[in-house]
Amino acid sequence: MNLRPIALLPLLAAILLLTGCPTAPTQPERAPSGSELDALTPRSSAEVTTTPLPSGPLSPLDDPSSPLYRKVVYFDYDTAEIQPEYIDLLRTHAAYLYQTPGASVTLEGHTDERGTRDYNLALGERRAEAVKRFMVAEGVPADKLTTLSYGEERPADPAHGENAWAQNRRVELVY
Repeated sequence: MNLRPIALLPLLAAILLLTGCPTAPTQPERAPSGSELDALTPRSSAEVTTTPLPSGPLSPLDDPSSPLYRKVVYFDYDTAEIQPEYIDLLRTHAAYLYQTPGASVTLEGHTDERGTRDYNLALGERRAEAVKRFMVAEGVPADKLTTLSYGEERPADPAHGENAWAQNRRVELVY
C-alpha cells in the first residue's frame, strides 16, 4: 500500500481522537470517614443553631425600649400649649438633637377635622412652632428643626368623634 504522508494526516487525527490524550493519573476515590460523614449528614432543625447576621447597633429612635421611640406630642382642643406630660419627652429629643451631629427633625403639626381648612393649617403651624420654640430653648440649634403643618389633612384616626379627634391633635417628630 502506497500512501502519501498528507493522506495519513486524517487517519492519525482519527486515531488520536479515538484513543484520547494522555492525562495525569487520578487518585482512586475513597469512602468518607465517620467524622466526614457526620459533617455531611443533615441535622434535624432542633440541632441546627443559627447565628444572627452581625448588624450595627439599633438606633435609639427605632428601639421601643428607648424614650426616643415616642415621637408624638398630643394637644388639647383648639390650643397649641404643650401639656406638662410631654416636657420630659421633648427634653429627651432636644438632648438627642443637640448631641447628635447631622440629626435634624421635621415637626409636623396636625389638627382634628373641626374648623375650616385655613384655621386648621394655622393651628397645626402654631403647634409645630410651640414645639420648636421649646426645643430651641433647650439648646437645639434652630437650623436642625423644620416645621410643617398638615392641619386636618393627615388624620391619625379617620373616625369622627372625641377619641379620634384626640389622636389627630398632635405634633409628630419626623427624623
